[in-house]
Amino acid sequence: MTGLLDRIARAKRPPLHALSPVQARAAYEAGAEVLDLPRAALPLVRDLSVPGGDGGMRPARLYGCSTRPQPALLYLHGGGFVIGSLETHDSLCRQLAQRSGCAVLALDYRLAPEHPFPAAVDDTWAALGALLHRPQAYGIESLRAIGGDSAGGTLAAAGAGERAAAEEARRASLQATRPRTAEELRQEHRRRGAMLSRSGGEGGDEGLAVRMQLEETSRGLRYGVGE
Repeated sequence: MTGLLDRIARAKRPPLHALSPVQARAAYEAGAEVLDLPRAALPLVRDLSVPGGDGGMRPARLYGCSTRPQPALLYLHGGGFVIGSLETHDSLCRQLAQRSGCAVLALDYRLAPEHPFPAAVDDTWAALGALLHRPQAYGIESLRAIGGDSAGGTLAAAGAGERAAAEEARRASLQATRPRTAEELRQEHRRRGAMLSRSGGEGGDEGLAVRMQLEETSRGLRYGVGE
């Protein structure tokens, strides 16, 4: 990681916050998949449109391990609500479809500052409602989950929360992720190690690592909605 950061520094590329939104989007798209796996070949990758929150249609992309309709995840990309696109998260969505055995439908929601809040939320709600009510019209068997990373995770939470009261969404689930930094993990490890030392906890470092892993797995990266 140190070597990677050194190479980034030597490249002397301007930080995204110093660029205009248009420039930042282009820069992010150019480098988004540098550390990703190569785009996996799938039987189904199709561009389509789904309803947006302004009454128009929004671009979307459907990924599947089969050409037959499958249960699907609605995926919302990250990017601080300003950058990110179907292209920046294409490799990730392919991996999600390949590894889960389910379809993934990625939504290209409207971005700020051209489309300020709540445009992205409105697009999420509109797409979610359309996929729940008429899944076959968009090439899926049913919508089973909504998820995203970073800003997309926020939109997924907002979407699931809005639909939780509706009967048709009570079986949906939410998958939202936020990577933790190495420093966060080190601080957590030290904090828990100090707690164990004070309490005379058993198991040593190995036991601590196992308990940390189990606690992290169940911490709430996955929530049931209505179940």
